[in-house]
Amino acid sequence: MRCLKILVLQIALLCLAVAPASAMNIEVTNFKLANGMEVVVIPDHRAPVVTHMVWYRVGSADEVSGKSGLAHFLEHLMFKGTTKNPFGVFDRLIDINGGEGNAFTTRDYTAYFQRIASDRLGLMMELEADRMQNLVLTDENVLPELDVVREERRERTENDPSALLAEQIDAAMYTAHPYGKPVIGWMSEVAKLTREDALAFYKAHYTPANAILIVAGDAQPEQVRALAEKYYGVLKNTFTPMPRLRTPEPAPIAARRVIMTDPRASTPIFQRSYLGPTYSTTENRDAYALDLLADILGSGTQSRLYKSLVIDQKIAAQAAAWYAGDALDNGSFGVYAAPNPGVELDKVEAAVDAILADILKNGVTQKELDRVRDKSIAEQVYTLDDQATLARIAGAGVATGLDARAVFSRDVEMLKVSLDDIREAAAKVIRINRSVTGILSPERSPQN
Repeated sequence: MRCLKILVLQIALLCLAVAPASAMNIEVTNFKLANGMEVVVIPDHRAPVVTHMVWYRVGSADEVSGKSGLAHFLEHLMFKGTTKNPFGVFDRLIDINGGEGNAFTTRDYTAYFQRIASDRLGLMMELEADRMQNLVLTDENVLPELDVVREERRERTENDPSALLAEQIDAAMYTAHPYGKPVIGWMSEVAKLTREDALAFYKAHYTPANAILIVAGDAQPEQVRALAEKYYGVLKNTFTPMPRLRTPEPAPIAARRVIMTDPRASTPIFQRSYLGPTYSTTENRDAYALDLLADILGSGTQSRLYKSLVIDQKIAAQAAAWYAGDALDNGSFGVYAAPNPGVELDKVEAAVDAILADILKNGVTQKELDRVRDKSIAEQVYTLDDQATLARIAGAGVATGLDARAVFSRDVEMLKVSLDDIREAAAKVIRINRSVTGILSPERSPQN
């Protein structure tokens, strides 16, 4: 009997190695309404709560030239009300029903969301369906909102030297593609936006066939379908969405460098971004490999950058790396470090370059790969405890052309990444001609 148990265990382990099961094991249902609106349902019945999100396949990269910030501006204006639900009614109904809601804009999509008791799901659909086509904009409610957006830009970007540096790095990275402009827009262009601009953008992009409904939480697919048909299915499309044609970014041929001084900077910063692929633009394992490589290089105290620069050499107070691969067109792979007092940025940059050169020459170790892969998969499993995060993951994936189920199987794909995959992905991306290096330092007086 004991031998039989051992044999069964060996067979089970062999099957696991051949076809690993998804640790997330998410049940996802997706379908389309007759008007083209896509619907994704992610059941989670642990609490009588749902997260309801409507995503539009439009972001700052879809704005016409000279109108930067328009997608974000319209996001603000979507709360100005309709004939049926005048200004303030939308938010008040959410509040009195114990819910919360907000919205956000990125380069590739704009999303509106509410988290509320599951028996109020129909009410949320009714409210969102109403403002999808019946938004009322006047100069009286549009022009004051421009002041709000300008103040938001001052607060989040212009008053933050590190945010300004990141903005300048993006502007230098993209010579042709619209990712080079900030989502919130350039102040000179935002100040000139009008009610007519907002209405034209609304009519050109907000329609069921250009929208995605995500419902995560205490709801069954059949229930969501019935409610979606009732509230969204009756809406007629005001236009037929066309392919999102953006100017492709040419293959980089020259390294770029941004040097910025600002007396408000509390510490110098070295930052470098490399133009890279995304999960949407690569059919191989490059995106998964870069995600894992970013963790090996700069996630946590066990990462190469932190151990070398902060612990061993003691030349930096902070060191990190990242991979942004969830966009529609281009992604970025980046490294960052802030030197200790008295340490020149040149020394920190040289130390980072040495670590990157070693990665390109020798790759990473199996121990490093196993460590970050286990950590990454664990983090993905932890998202199961947050239905709002699940909704956002699904929405971001579908809005950038991915299948909802594929988004929740990244843990399985990461198990397939090899040391060679990481070395090959690094060799494609970590090239100085594909990079923009940003330097931020406090302004020094002339005598210094």
